[in-house]
Amino acid sequence: MIRRAATEDLPAIAALAAVLEADADTAGVQARLARILDLATHAVFVAEGDAGPCGFAAAEHRLLPAGERIELTWLAVDPGAQRRGIGTQLVAATEAWARRRGVGQVLVRAALAREAAHAFYPALGYEALKTQHVYVRALR
Repeated sequence: MIRRAATEDLPAIAALAAVLEADADTAGVQARLARILDLATHAVFVAEGDAGPCGFAAAEHRLLPAGERIELTWLAVDPGAQRRGIGTQLVAATEAWARRRGVGQVLVRAALAREAAHAFYPALGYEALKTQHVYVRALR
């Protein structure tokens, strides 16, 4: 079952975030997700398994110079629950949220090293848009 995330899901979601990044700061992930749970421009979905959350997706409604889109910012499924359609259901929940908001495009970014993602998203109908560099500057 896919549902909107609640505050009590945050510890499990933070643990699932380690699927994407082994060195994820679980306390930091929980704090960041707690900040966006109630924002109208964000949605966090949870896949409920027998023992609690086994996957999650987070998305943001973005207003860009090129138009509006929903960006799927996080998608993680517990390794023991992968290949059961959970990721597909989470993406579908994100797409349904986009449609309810009147947004006709969902974008997702996948690092080049995430080979499984480069097979997963095209299988769902997503097309590669571009390859880019990402720059960051720490502000002090």
